[in-house]
Amino acid sequence: MTNVTIWNEYRHEQRSEKVASVYPEGIHGAIASFLNEEHTVKTATLDEEEHGLTEAVLNKTDVLIWWGHIAHHEVKDEIVARVQKRVLEGMGLIILHSGHFSKIFKTLMGTSCDLKWREADEKERLWVVSPSHPIADGIDEYFELEKEEMYGEHFDIPNPDEIVFISWFQGGEVFRSGCTFHRGNGKIFYFRPGHETFPTYKDQNVQTVIKNAVKWATPTKRAYPTYGNAQPLEPVPGQSE
Repeated sequence: MTNVTIWNEYRHEQRSEKVASVYPEGIHGAIASFLNEEHTVKTATLDEEEHGLTEAVLNKTDVLIWWGHIAHHEVKDEIVARVQKRVLEGMGLIILHSGHFSKIFKTLMGTSCDLKWREADEKERLWVVSPSHPIADGIDEYFELEKEEMYGEHFDIPNPDEIVFISWFQGGEVFRSGCTFHRGNGKIFYFRPGHETFPTYKDQNVQTVIKNAVKWATPTKRAYPTYGNAQPLEPVPGQSE
């Protein structure tokens, strides 16, 4: 079974009755509820010691899921560096919704990761643009969320390795809502839906995408590459002993 750690800053649920009514167990708890039948799931939150992401926890994590919004600045740089190292070594990383502005995502992307946004309770239609991709397995040509926050282009990220989903919103904007990247040995998936005031993570299609993404991002059983000065595998003419 894949070892999955779900990280959530867990601030909205404690400060807003509206958010708490949607996610009484926290966003991390909602996601854990549909992953724990197939995977070994652990949750971690911002206010835990070392944000719940100790060396021991990360070393046992195959795939890390990340949700953050209002407290990106509170995540300690040493924890970001720790997560980045594990991704480069092969740990999968799934960034959800407003996690696009997290320190870890911006570090791995090397760009501002900025975008347009609007809270207007509008319909989102997510189109599958890579139908053979395993993250889209079991999803029709599109699916809809009746109410979501709008994110619009331009999304300041590097060109993704693959775009799996593109969103359309009632206000007219479009957005690259499902993007994959490779960094080192690690695989990264950014998935847009998930505003805290809507029950997005209770939607069956959204759950299917996240389940598929966990399988896709699970590390291959491969040693981390060796870097630095290397001895030749065969004798090289002119090279001193």
